[in-house]
Amino acid sequence: MRVILAQPRGFCAGVVRAIEIVDRALQRHGAPVYVRHEIVHNRHVVENLRSKGARFVEELHEVPHGAVAIFSAHGVAQSVERDAEDRGLDVLDATCPLVTKVHVQGRQYVAAGRTLILIGHAGHPEVEGTIGQIPGKVLLVQSEAEVASLPLANDTPLAYVTQTTLSVDDTRGIIEALMRRFKDIVGPDTRDICYATQNRQAAVRELSKEVDVLLVVGATNSSNSNRLREIGTESGVPSYLVADGSEVKPEWFAAAHTVGITAGASAPEEMVEHVINALRALGPVDVTTMTGREEKVEFKLPSKLAEPAVAREA
Repeated sequence: MRVILAQPRGFCAGVVRAIEIVDRALQRHGAPVYVRHEIVHNRHVVENLRSKGARFVEELHEVPHGAVAIFSAHGVAQSVERDAEDRGLDVLDATCPLVTKVHVQGRQYVAAGRTLILIGHAGHPEVEGTIGQIPGKVLLVQSEAEVASLPLANDTPLAYVTQTTLSVDDTRGIIEALMRRFKDIVGPDTRDICYATQNRQAAVRELSKEVDVLLVVGATNSSNSNRLREIGTESGVPSYLVADGSEVKPEWFAAAHTVGITAGASAPEEMVEHVINALRALGPVDVTTMTGREEKVEFKLPSKLAEPAVAREA
């Protein structure tokens, strides 16, 4: 069996930063540190950090007064920030800088007197955080069909922002529908959507031209991982989302000569290796990596974690 690995795949700079924030917080403060929601959408990452002493909570009332609290890469509402301050928590914000950029854009549009539309998936932590960062009403739009039902006059001054992990193609269609209906609307270009989302989607489109089956390594609650699987399916390739090699089923490859593997932005490379080993259990495997964009993006850590921690006394 020939296996082709997508390039790029796996961890993006925002995920690397978020995980390092938890690791450095544990080194500096010792266990436990508390993380609100999953730091990123991947069970293996969460379990690894839990084994080191991170405790994951759903709400801040579960965090002891004065403890170290970390916000996930998806961002939080301003009400959560205020709650953390009221509880005297030592906060480390692991929000992806590209998500923070969306928050800033949204506030600027509202300050300019525009009604804000957020293109995203209802219930996603990033969407809930973004809505909670905007001082005013935000209208959530999930599809082109919903544009027609927006309760707004066609000359309403509008602006839009987008969830960073959405499909570029899907977002473009919604933006075009908004432009057709409304006369006075502004917003960022689709190029402002997360670089990692775009790069991984582009790689999967190219990879799908060469393979008989596509495997996407990622979590079922990961928006960008699900979209990678959907792109493979839309390209006419049987595509499956797996957390690791234990979920690989031999019958998927009965007639396959070439298998493509990619990974969502929060999926660690060791899970890709786990999947490859599962394929090796079925027979000989020849692994190559496709030619693709090399990512060199890095995001700075919060200032209070930027310097390595002083060694803790035993």
